[in-house]
Amino acid sequence: MYRLRTLIVTAVVTGALAGTALAHHGWSGYESELQKVSGVIEQTSYANPHGSIQLKTADKSWEVILAPPSRMTNRGLTEAMLKVGTTATVEGYRSTSDEQEMRAERITVAGKTVELR
Repeated sequence: MYRLRTLIVTAVVTGALAGTALAHHGWSGYESELQKVSGVIEQTSYANPHGSIQLKTADKSWEVILAPPSRMTNRGLTEAMLKVGTTATVEGYRSTSDEQEMRAERITVAGKTVELR
């Protein structure tokens, strides 16, 4: 009975870890050339596993993947700084599969530049 219980617990934990890994992005799906865009924040999320903003530029809207909230907070990028209507400049890497998605390396808001990676 002990052996069966151990096997079941191991299977459940392994399954949970695999699901978490599949839900998180790998960075290999992004281009290697750094791109810089500026615009106005239309939507924001300051939630785990990472924050994000919808950034409206002159020619399109970008889904910008940011860092985890704890890292952003520790580096001085607060949730209040990412409010809708705020102008921001993002330097990052465009997704190879979604031309409107970008992984941010750094963001500048209100004259403050924050390194995200």
